[in-house]
Amino acid sequence: MSLPQPSPDALAHSTRLVQLLTEAVHAAGGWIPFSRYMELALYAPGLGYYSGGARKFGPGGDFITAPELTPLFGQALAGQVEQVMRLSAPHVLEAGAGTGLLAADLLLELERRGMLPERYDILELSGELRERQFDTLAQKVPHLAQRVRWLDALPDTFAGIVIANEVLDVMPVHLVVMRADGCYERGVALDDGGTLRWADSPARGAAAEAAAALDLPRPERGEYVTEVNLAARAWVGEWAARLEAGALLLIDYGYPRAEYYLPSRSSGTLLCYYRHHAHGDPFLWPGLNDITAFVDFTSVAEAAFEAGLDVLGYTNQAAFLFNCGVLECLARRGPEESAGYIRAARAVQRLTTPQEMGELFKVLALGKALSEPLLGFSRGDRLHAL
Repeated sequence: MSLPQPSPDALAHSTRLVQLLTEAVHAAGGWIPFSRYMELALYAPGLGYYSGGARKFGPGGDFITAPELTPLFGQALAGQVEQVMRLSAPHVLEAGAGTGLLAADLLLELERRGMLPERYDILELSGELRERQFDTLAQKVPHLAQRVRWLDALPDTFAGIVIANEVLDVMPVHLVVMRADGCYERGVALDDGGTLRWADSPARGAAAEAAAALDLPRPERGEYVTEVNLAARAWVGEWAARLEAGALLLIDYGYPRAEYYLPSRSSGTLLCYYRHHAHGDPFLWPGLNDITAFVDFTSVAEAAFEAGLDVLGYTNQAAFLFNCGVLECLARRGPEESAGYIRAARAVQRLTTPQEMGELFKVLALGKALSEPLLGFSRGDRLHAL
C-alpha cells in the first residue's frame, strides 16, 4: 500500500494506543475478540480514532460524508425531520454529529420552513469533535446555537426525531470465520515478539448464536469471513425503551441480509480509511485510521421490531433524497448562481447516482406512535427486501 506517512507526533500517538491494546490482550489472557480491539482503536479515551485529536472529516481528513459534500443533503433531510416533529415533538437528536455541518444546515432549513425545534441535542463521545461542532455552529448559525446542547448518554425518554448518519458502521463488530470444521471468532493476540496479530478461537456466546441464526456459508476449502454487529442491535434496543413517540432515521452504507451474506462476499466488508485511502489492515497505525463495516439492515430492523419499534421504511439514499425534495432544494439556487448551481448539481449527482452514494447508502426508519407514512419512503420503499 502506498499510503501517506503519518507525522512523528501521529506515530507517537499510535504507539501509545498500541501499548494500551497490548495491555488489553495480556489482561484478557492472551486473546480479545476483534470487537474489543475495534472499540479501543476507535474510542479509547484520549487515544482512539474518534476520541483523539486527529482531523477526520473533509478534504484534510480521512473521508468525506454527505454533509461535507453539500448543504443540500441537510436541506432535503429537513423535509423528513419536519414531518416527524409535527407528528411527535419539536425535538431533534443527532448521534455522532461529525463536524456539525449537518446540524447547521438542518437548523437553517428548518428556520426557513418555520419549524425550528425547541431543542437540538447532539450525542457525541469525542471531545475534539464537540469542540469542532461548537465552532461550526457558532460560525454558521450563531443566532440558533443556543438551541443546541451536547449529551454524554442516551436520554431516559425521548420524543421527536433521532438522526444517525454514518454511525452504525463504526460500532464495534465481531468477526466470524466459517470453515469446514466449524465456526470461529476472529480476534487479536500477540506473536512471540509482542506484535498484535490475528488469532481465531472457537466461537462462543452471543457471537456464536448470531452466526448460527444466520446459517452462514461453510466452504469445504478455505474460509468465509464476515461481521456480526451486536452493538447496533443493542443500540436500537436501547432506543426502543426510551422512544415515546417519533422516529429514528438511520443512514449508512450496507445491505439487507440476503445481499450481505452472499457466498461470494467471503472476505467480509471490514475496511479502514486513512487520508481518503481505503485499506484492509486494522493493525496499521491504530488510532490514526477509521475502521468500519457495512450494516446488515435486516438485523437492525429485526432487533428494533423485537424491542417494540415499528419498521417504517427502508430505501436507498437516492430515493429517500428525491422523495424529500432534494431537486426542489437545488432549484432554489436559480440560474443566476450558475457556478454554484453546477457545483451543487454535481454534489447531488454524487449523493444520488447508483455508481456513487445513491445505491450504496440506505435509509432505515424506525419509530413509534406516528399516524401517517413517512415522506422519505413515499416512492421506492424496499421493506420487502429486508
